[in-house]
Amino acid sequence: MTLHLYLIRHGETKWSLSRQHTGRTDIPLTERGEQEALRLRPRLCGAGFNRVFTSPMQRAKRTCTLTGVSPVAEVEPDLSEWDYGDYEGQCTVDIRKKRPDWNIFRDGCPGGEMPAQVSDRADRLISHLRTMDGRVALFSHGQFGCVLATRWIGLPIIEGPHFVLGTAALSVLGYDRDHPQVPVIALWNAFSPEMSELLPLPSHSDTRTMNEFVPTTIAHG
Repeated sequence: MTLHLYLIRHGETKWSLSRQHTGRTDIPLTERGEQEALRLRPRLCGAGFNRVFTSPMQRAKRTCTLTGVSPVAEVEPDLSEWDYGDYEGQCTVDIRKKRPDWNIFRDGCPGGEMPAQVSDRADRLISHLRTMDGRVALFSHGQFGCVLATRWIGLPIIEGPHFVLGTAALSVLGYDRDHPQVPVIALWNAFSPEMSELLPLPSHSDTRTMNEFVPTTIAHG
C-alpha cells in the first residue's frame, strides 16, 4: 500500500484560543476542544489505520482518544510542538513589540528550539514514517505540523508561514499516484471549526467516514 499520513492537530485549548505559544506547557483541551475532536470521529473511524502515533502532550493524546481511531496509540516525542523556550505563553503580537521582524521559522526561540533543530526533528520523523505502508495517523500541533508539511514536500522550513493549521484540522500527506516518488499534500487544514467561515462544516448527523476523503488520484490540467 502507498503511505498516507493523516495529520491531525489537537482541539482547542485556552492558549490556542488566546493565541499564546504553547510548546511544552501541558494544558488540557477546553470543552469546545473536546467537541471539536468528537466531530472528527465519524470522518476517521472508518479509515482503518495501520499505525497511530501521538505527541506526548495531553491535548494531543486526548484528541486522539476522542476521535476513536485506536484504543492504544504509540507516543512519539518527535510529534511534540516547537519548544518556545523564553517565548512560551507569549503571543506573537507581544514578542514583536521587542522584535518587530521576528519570524519563528527564521529566528527560532531563545531558550528553546532553533529552526534547524525543528527541521532536523521533522526529517528524522519523516525518515521513520517512510519505512511504513498504508494509513498512519499523527496527532500533533499547529506549528510543528506546518514544519512537517514543508519538509515532507522538500521545502525549507522558512516556507512554514505559508501553511496554517486550525484546531482539530485534518491534513493528508502522501504521494502523487501517477508519480509515486513525488510527495504531495493531498489534503490540508480540512474540517477545522476555525475554517467554518470559508467552508461550512457538515451537520452532526453527517456519518460519512474518512473513506470518502482518501486520496485516489490527482487530476492534471
